[in-house]
Amino acid sequence: MAIDVVLASGNKGKIAEFQGALEPLGFNIVPQSAFNVSDVAEDGLSFVENAIIKARHASQETGLPAIADDSGLEANALNGAPGIFSARFAGEHGNDTANNAKLIEQLHNQADRSAQFQCALAFVRFANDPNPIISQAAWHGEILEHARGNNGFGYDPLFWIDSLQKTSAELEPEEKKRISHRAQAIGDLRHKLQHSYQNN
Repeated sequence: MAIDVVLASGNKGKIAEFQGALEPLGFNIVPQSAFNVSDVAEDGLSFVENAIIKARHASQETGLPAIADDSGLEANALNGAPGIFSARFAGEHGNDTANNAKLIEQLHNQADRSAQFQCALAFVRFANDPNPIISQAAWHGEILEHARGNNGFGYDPLFWIDSLQKTSAELEPEEKKRISHRAQAIGDLRHKLQHSYQNN
């Protein structure tokens, strides 16, 4: 029988991505919106801390095992900014245009344009699980001075992947799902869950 796991997100794309990866292991991914899970303050100092906060909260309110992710962009010349503040870098949450404009402005005349998308995942069996399973992955690239591409969201139009000679926003959705930071982290989580549950 499938094990219900709540995903601390209502994003349909994320739900499908996690379901596709974890269903073969016997997990059924349910969005937290199905349980009217309340918002929780993401006041950790890292992607990992915020993922754990969200996973524990979702598990606490549903009584189910939970998965949460936290992700963002780190520009090396900016000491890792915008980092955990990626979605609200320019002040307003989710304003991609303003966030991208601020990133371009802050990197103006910087020789180092290297950056990476980071994704951290946390899986808890129950809310106060003392041993959450953590998976983290990075996707390396460079920040362009001008946006390119119409796919994706956030910083995708500025994130240049040299090996592909494309920005993340120029990739087809299926291609991005195979190589992105989230795809890598989900693959690692699947491996860890498979190992964990086979040995329990």
